[in-house]
Amino acid sequence: MQQLAGRQRAASAARSGTTATPAPHPLVRARVPNSLVPSASSSFALPARRRARALCARASGNGNGSSSSSPSSDDPPIVAKPPLADPPRPPYVPNRIDDPNYVRIFDTTLRDGEQSPGATLTSKEKLDIARQLAKLGVDIIEAGFPVASPDDFEAVRRIAIEVGNDVNPETGYVPVICGLSRTKPADLERAWDAVRHARRPRVHTFIATSRIHMEHKLRMSEDQVVEAAVAAVLHLKKLGCDDIEFSPEDAGRSEPEFLYRILGEVIKVRIEDWRRAVLWCCCCCFIRRGTRARVCRQQTLQKRRSLARFATLAHALATKSRLNNK
Repeated sequence: MQQLAGRQRAASAARSGTTATPAPHPLVRARVPNSLVPSASSSFALPARRRARALCARASGNGNGSSSSSPSSDDPPIVAKPPLADPPRPPYVPNRIDDPNYVRIFDTTLRDGEQSPGATLTSKEKLDIARQLAKLGVDIIEAGFPVASPDDFEAVRRIAIEVGNDVNPETGYVPVICGLSRTKPADLERAWDAVRHARRPRVHTFIATSRIHMEHKLRMSEDQVVEAAVAAVLHLKKLGCDDIEFSPEDAGRSEPEFLYRILGEVIKVRIEDWRRAVLWCCCCCFIRRGTRARVCRQQTLQKRRSLARFATLAHALATKSRLNNK
């Protein structure tokens, strides 16, 4: 009925030649006062978005029909905050991170990632990926398995020479270039020859520690596996490698007690090495009593205490596991 009445008023207005004000919708009449209902000559003929904007402006008390988007004088000024700067990267020290909130990234795209089906890379492709990883700020790049093939050896060597010596002039950052190796002396020497050209070289050696691998792949006893791991670390030290990483292969299926044992023995090798260094530094301090010798002794003692904590933890875990099994 209301629509019919509206049409009749519009028809009578058309016959008389005057423009009639359309009747608002009953819902609009119920919610909006009559003084705020737009007339046909102002905002009713505008598009929907502009009409809604005019209604909001009138409801807020702005009578000129245009909304004001400028803030009032009472509002505090909006100050753009500068972007947060990245915290400084802690200096790289093997086997230690001074900042407890820093996460050191060890990337294996060029070694473990290449083993995916269809992901074989050429030497040039590996070099290009290594450059991009350095741009991302990766701490350690495992460049490959040098003993696998001459091409892989050459790829790791080129990455160590070019990417491993490209120091950032602003931050001093340069990635650590790592090569993977088994515990065999020939493999260790091949890996060291590939990465030694880098500013920060590292060799990552490994040996299987699960029972099925030791029996069927290595055909070695637990004592022989431990001896091989310790000998590999000592051999790398003789070659001149100070940054050594050891990993137990197939650790998920290994016996916890044996894991604690082999890791503890490898750590003991490092502790004994630092003990010899401490004795040497003590002799230097006694003979020269120089500032440089005292600083060297303090740094060496700090490294020794850190490694000793690792060995104590490994021994405690082994003892706890033995008691639980009983």
